[in-house]
Amino acid sequence: MVKFSVIITTYNRAEFLKNALDSLIAQTENDWEAIVIDDGSIDNTTAIVQQYIHQEYPIKYYKQINSGDALAKNKGISLSSGEFITFLDSDDAYEMHHLENRKNILDQHKNIQLLHGGVKIIGDEFVPDIHNLNQQIHLSDCVIGATFFIRRDIISLVTGFKPMALGSDADLFERATMLGLNIMKTDIPTYIYNRVNENSITHQFAKSAKQ
Repeated sequence: MVKFSVIITTYNRAEFLKNALDSLIAQTENDWEAIVIDDGSIDNTTAIVQQYIHQEYPIKYYKQINSGDALAKNKGISLSSGEFITFLDSDDAYEMHHLENRKNILDQHKNIQLLHGGVKIIGDEFVPDIHNLNQQIHLSDCVIGATFFIRRDIISLVTGFKPMALGSDADLFERATMLGLNIMKTDIPTYIYNRVNENSITHQFAKSAKQ
């Protein structure tokens, strides 16, 4: 069993995906596998991922009919084998010590079942409030699902991600909290959250709320 399964869901983001994958293979911690779930892309996503697979990096690729981010993540989880499941959005990136740092935290705190937090935000730091799309809240007040490190043996307890227009990460986190799981937050900003991409889900919701 590898330490980390990195789930990367993507949909027509070929122009960003290479940067995400490059940041993954540059990690100082190499005890990982990656599962790329292509949610029905019609760009050259397949060709980009195949370049890394041909170089024998531990990356699996699965293409499905467009089903939405939540179901794509669940599919990635079902294909994974790591002790901890984590995520990398296809337009984001890791600092080179991201996995190493999280491994150190998890090794020092064996009882942690869900670790989260620690982002460097590039661009807009505000997102729509899932309870009121006409309001904006700062990302520091949000749970950012891409930073999750979830112990494999609790995935069945939280039953994965539910298909929702917005907020599936927060919903999973709320269910984990209600179950009384051991949750820890770190503020070490090694996850690079790209808020410049205008095609992100939260940007699309912000635009629709203003119309």
